[in-house]
Amino acid sequence: MELEKVFRNNEKWIAEKLQKDPDYFMNLSKGQNPDILYIGCSDSRVTAEDLMGVSPGEVFVHRNIANMVISIDLNVMSVLNYAVNYLHVNHVVVCGHYFCGGVKAAMQAEDLGVLNPWLRNIRDVYRLHKNELNAIEDETAKYNRLVELNVQEQCVNLVKTAEVQKAYNERGLQIHGWVFDIESGKLIDLKLDFDHIMKNIMEIYNLGHD
Repeated sequence: MELEKVFRNNEKWIAEKLQKDPDYFMNLSKGQNPDILYIGCSDSRVTAEDLMGVSPGEVFVHRNIANMVISIDLNVMSVLNYAVNYLHVNHVVVCGHYFCGGVKAAMQAEDLGVLNPWLRNIRDVYRLHKNELNAIEDETAKYNRLVELNVQEQCVNLVKTAEVQKAYNERGLQIHGWVFDIESGKLIDLKLDFDHIMKNIMEIYNLGHD
């Protein structure tokens, strides 16, 4: 892509927005009030606003390789803190996608340098669900199932945080696990039982926000 084209596209986008609503950018500058924090993958094929059909200002977005929620990653933890404690979002979504390069890389016996510690978290998900995954003979099916399980475990990681526990008990914050199917364009709700997850892990991860 020519970078000059980006700026031409920007001018076209501005004109289209102003034609529909002359006050669009003025209203946008007044602030944001998103109801959802979306944690997704950095993959260039998976753009949060497009796949959800939402407009700027409606969803607070964080993206990283393989949509990970890692407790020592200050980036995602800062985003979570701001979204929950200051923007007061009511929903936090972890959205993975089939044919994820990060998940596929984690399944390979290969030294990937600086990516190793990041991908190790996905390998940990594989270890937790090894029996189920090893029983799947088709490699693509196994790979896509790991995508789903990774989303599930990142939702569990969210539940372990003080921000989520406090907001869950005080105002009913909800966690959701989704997967985007690139082949069909369909957004799939994994329908995780959030209340059951909370009850299962609170014995160990309760941070005093009952």
